[in-house]
Amino acid sequence: MKLSDFDYSLPVELIAQYPLTERESARLLIVDRLNKKITHASFKDFSGYLKRGDLLALNNTKVLTCRLLGHKGTGGKAKVLLTKRKNGSTFEALIQPSRTKVGERIKFNHGTVTAVITNRKEISFQKRDADNIYKLGEVPLPPYIKREPEDLDRDYYQTVYAQKEGAIASPTAGLHFTRKILGEIEADGINLAYLTLHVGLGTFKPVVLEDITRHEMESEYFQVPKPAQESIDETRKNKGKIIAVGTTTLRALEAYAIGLKEGFTDLFIYPGYKFKIVDSLLTNFHLPKTTLFMLVCAFCAAGASVSGEGGIALMKKAYQEAIDKKYRFYSYGDAMLIV
Repeated sequence: MKLSDFDYSLPVELIAQYPLTERESARLLIVDRLNKKITHASFKDFSGYLKRGDLLALNNTKVLTCRLLGHKGTGGKAKVLLTKRKNGSTFEALIQPSRTKVGERIKFNHGTVTAVITNRKEISFQKRDADNIYKLGEVPLPPYIKREPEDLDRDYYQTVYAQKEGAIASPTAGLHFTRKILGEIEADGINLAYLTLHVGLGTFKPVVLEDITRHEMESEYFQVPKPAQESIDETRKNKGKIIAVGTTTLRALEAYAIGLKEGFTDLFIYPGYKFKIVDSLLTNFHLPKTTLFMLVCAFCAAGASVSGEGGIALMKKAYQEAIDKKYRFYSYGDAMLIV
């Protein structure tokens, strides 16, 4: 299967630059895989696609304010994205500009905090500064949002159920939920299960090889805690459906299905993958040629009883219809439900 199979063209003006004021007012495109039917609704209608006894699984990871703006000794600006804390004082990081040199110092917070670049992808702080560094950071908005982070992003780029800090990007399918909607879903007899997958660089690592099977995902930490395990097992026993909110939730659930409960997963899902546990997927729209778009194509194929190519074709048809109807795309965009 080729990388070019997962390409599509998107008008840049459809990339959402700001969230909707009301989270639940997003549009919802529904893909019926079995009947190969595409329909349209509002996210406010989402609960109507769930039944008593079903299980809605959500990723409760919390996004770190891990984007730092600083200045080099020369006075030039530097942007640092902290991607992982390696030890007490050193972080893995993406550093711009890329020509910044090893050993160079960067000052943050008006010069009160100084860090040293220890290699091309690492930066070290004094221990006391490292413990508090996220207090100085900004929300790490994705690069296709062409603006600087604002105060509103601290709320809107976080799910209302975010709890466990550790992600460098939001599990964006969950951004449409409000506490009111979640309460109504529970009142209707649908169970909720919370698990964790800390979204890291593995989710966004670009695929560069034309033979996608040679792509290697980077590992991301996940945990399916005991209450979620019990809910999943009970739902399967009672023949209820499991609905994953987002691709990260789906990957954690599929890791659990093969016997893993906590640790690191590098599960790469593309057409031909045999899904073991997830019946429906709520997701946002994804960039072309990404592992996320490959995953939704795989899920589309699995429920449509078609080949991988057929799943790609059906998903591309859905994306084209979303484009034609001017849906909002990517992190702050509209949603898709694949049933």
